[in-house]
Amino acid sequence: MSLGFHCSLVPRVRFERLSALLIGVILSSCAPSVSVQQSRARIADSRGLPQDLVVAKKELLNGQKIEQQQPLLGLGHDLAAASAAAAELRNHPNESQARDFYNFAVARSVENIQRAEIQPWHRPVRIPGRDGEYVLRSRTPSDREHDPSNYSFLPTDTLKVSGKFFGTRSIAQGVGAPLVAIGRDKVADYRTRYGTKRLYAAITAVVTFRGHHAEIEFIERLSSDRISIDGRTYPLAGDFTAPIALAVIRERPYQFAHSEFIHPEKYRDAARLIRLQPFDRRRTPVIFVHGLESSPTNWAPMINTLLSDPDIRRRYQFWVFSYPTGFPYPYSALQLRHELDGISRAFPDHKRVVVVGHSLGGMVTRLMVTDAGDKIWRAFFGSSPAQTPLPSRTRDSLKELLVFNHRPDIKRAIFITTPHRGTHVASSWIGRIRSHLVKTPGFLVDMRTSVFASSNVNPIALRLNRIPTSIDTLAPDDPFVLEASRIPISPEIPYHSILADRGRGGGTKSSDGVVGYWSAHLEGAQSEFIAPSNHSAQKNPEAIAEVRRILRGSD
Repeated sequence: MSLGFHCSLVPRVRFERLSALLIGVILSSCAPSVSVQQSRARIADSRGLPQDLVVAKKELLNGQKIEQQQPLLGLGHDLAAASAAAAELRNHPNESQARDFYNFAVARSVENIQRAEIQPWHRPVRIPGRDGEYVLRSRTPSDREHDPSNYSFLPTDTLKVSGKFFGTRSIAQGVGAPLVAIGRDKVADYRTRYGTKRLYAAITAVVTFRGHHAEIEFIERLSSDRISIDGRTYPLAGDFTAPIALAVIRERPYQFAHSEFIHPEKYRDAARLIRLQPFDRRRTPVIFVHGLESSPTNWAPMINTLLSDPDIRRRYQFWVFSYPTGFPYPYSALQLRHELDGISRAFPDHKRVVVVGHSLGGMVTRLMVTDAGDKIWRAFFGSSPAQTPLPSRTRDSLKELLVFNHRPDIKRAIFITTPHRGTHVASSWIGRIRSHLVKTPGFLVDMRTSVFASSNVNPIALRLNRIPTSIDTLAPDDPFVLEASRIPISPEIPYHSILADRGRGGGTKSSDGVVGYWSAHLEGAQSEFIAPSNHSAQKNPEAIAEVRRILRGSD
């Protein structure tokens, strides 16, 4: 008995369910692999401690016994421990035990400040201690964004992060208690400020002492890397993995990736550039552009690894472009251009950017660095925009899509497994199924109607018997792909290619299972690297190392 089936014999409803199931299986392989578990931090076993650290350990143990029921008294013990450890650190600044006890005591202090629901950043608070009362204060916040009242703080020594997305933990050794600052409320103006809806930031807490006067300070770790205590300068501790992992777990930025692919018009206004850290005009923005039916979440492994490099942290700031991937990719490129214009208005002093695009995101990136002028327009219409008989509104809309030059605000591009000449998967049966799942945007239908009503355009040339989806515009014989691939990248912008091979023999035989060497290879690239990977090379350690090499070697 045959277990196969003929499509003509399968009811339409079953075929649609099969398609949806197939998409679900594909998407399940893209779901983020990350776990965050919280537990109580424990004092490390240690022997032969100097006297100040003996005192610190005793105070910490006493504090942990009572902190749940009497957090204010527990805080007194924590401050006494931090003070004793700070004294030892002052006398022996290179002693790791003194540093570790100090960091542990500061982390426990932050926990008990929250348990006791006190706010030393608004007024000094008196804290009972074994050897006398402490007066705890903090600098008055300059604005709402820097007001600790608006955040909850999680010491990262209580968080265990695991999963394929975070094979290594990116940390910086130093003084201070690494924390995750989590915004209590969603940011009201996050769109205009190009920020995240809710803040998850790498913060480091430091407590300094003048006798029994203690001052706590929260430092944004990606903005500062050193701290001065008692006249000495120390590296500032930091944990860069925990904030990313918590944001992925709690906010689930990947949850709409499939819906944005199927219903792109519904999410049209969701396309935006997002900065992942405070803007710094001294640092070069690196913008990551994700691929088809994906989300910025899939850049987490790369961003996490890059943040482990002090040189990268010092020179670069990370952004992502999130966009619905069901649109034909020239429209996604138009959305990115608008967003780049927006950040130039919001941050007029920003440095020229580096754009890193994966797969479809690489195709979008390609249009940012190409001097097409009106070549593509002429190929489709046979005349210049001014000579093409179209209503002005339609002409203006089409010019935005088809007439463009390289962005002068881009200094470098990195393409990862990008199908510059298309991919046969897009024209295969699975590609056709996925393409037909996409709901055609109404404004593109209106544009098509206006074109054919007003112009002598060749419908075969434009393939406008129906509006193309992103998958259609990835096919090797797609007119836009064919025309765009003939136009070289601007000589003013250096670019790099990262390809992948999943065992086809390397070199010109390489294929990642979706994109072959014939499509991903670019003449004129400053470097070409083939990673041993499937199509998701943006998560491959060797490909990530290549991006790191490129960034470190760039001016």
